[in-house]
Amino acid sequence: MKHIGFAILAAFLIAALSPVSVNAEILAMMNYESKTEKAQKAMGMKGPYKRREGIAIVDVDPNSDKFGSIVMDVPLPPDLVAHHIFYDHEQEKAYMTSLGKSELHVFDLDQFPYKMKRLDMPDCKMGEDVVFSEDNKTWYLTCMMSARVIVGDVATDKVKKIIEIPNSYPHGIMLMDDIDRLLVTSTVSGDLKVAHEEVIVLEASTGKVLQRVKVSNKKSPSGAAPVEVLRVPGTNPPVVYTTNMFGATLWALTWSPSKKSFSGQQVFDFNPMKASVVLEMYFNKTHDRLYVTSGVPGGMHTFDISGGPMKPKLISTIKAGAGAHHVAFTKDDKYAFVQSTLLNLPGLDDGSVTVVDRKSGKAIKSMDTLKNMGLNPNLIVLLPKWNSSGGH
Repeated sequence: MKHIGFAILAAFLIAALSPVSVNAEILAMMNYESKTEKAQKAMGMKGPYKRREGIAIVDVDPNSDKFGSIVMDVPLPPDLVAHHIFYDHEQEKAYMTSLGKSELHVFDLDQFPYKMKRLDMPDCKMGEDVVFSEDNKTWYLTCMMSARVIVGDVATDKVKKIIEIPNSYPHGIMLMDDIDRLLVTSTVSGDLKVAHEEVIVLEASTGKVLQRVKVSNKKSPSGAAPVEVLRVPGTNPPVVYTTNMFGATLWALTWSPSKKSFSGQQVFDFNPMKASVVLEMYFNKTHDRLYVTSGVPGGMHTFDISGGPMKPKLISTIKAGAGAHHVAFTKDDKYAFVQSTLLNLPGLDDGSVTVVDRKSGKAIKSMDTLKNMGLNPNLIVLLPKWNSSGGH
């Protein structure tokens, strides 16, 4: 039923929302916001400036004669500051976080038009990441400026409980059901002036804070700002990676079954290659490659991890726009799409999407539709028909 719904949606979009190419094969979802007035003026755009937010469905197939065409545009409140979009494990529902309001927006992916359901999140200032339990019954939302994680029910989307994490700026989150642990990065304050340096380990069943793992070799406060945390597939004992946004390093945290705790170790330093603002992580289907983005100067780094998670070997760096952030991968492993914008920040707000041919490992096109309209995509994810989920 799910796949039938996707097929109907795609067919309806192509038939009813012209102009759309009949050759459109890859549709991507991007929530966007207006570039700043200063950035728009620098592009030569004339006023009056009016803030705009929305979700654009765009044909990103580099072989399509309508490459870059907007298939559907869903307006959003201009003060929402829509941040990230996450699919549940079944890719039936989408959850969109907000930096501007204590809200979480949810919509079914097999219904057209998309109908946003607004969920009030108790004191959730700057909603960041959402993760789902392995059985797809529970979701967890980090609230960066509220020092808490909100836990909800996937079936009803009602809040089940609130986990308080004192002295933290929760951002990245990883649930490990098999060892009853919840890992949360404590990243940075909303104004970016105070940066933390810990991955916080909680008992998932109770929400009790058990451990704070420092992920920097520098003297405290190091200002490393760990941003994302992601489990390395197939590792035993379990290993998770975390990216340090300001520290520009990659760390591995290894679980000790006997001690029932994690120990951390730096496994790669981006500083010598002058790459910084290290952000997202993804794995390929065979789990022998790790992909990491960095916002400055903007790129996607490919690592060979076939020798073990503690020895990632850098294979290549593909240049992307300033603010390289999220990556979307096709199911057939043919393409990767690198979205380049981080929080509308100067120098991290290119607004393009770089198309990467994964076989050649080269950037082959740039999708500049939103950029040329004075808009910045804050995220990219492919619609479920095309989407391969391999990370954040």
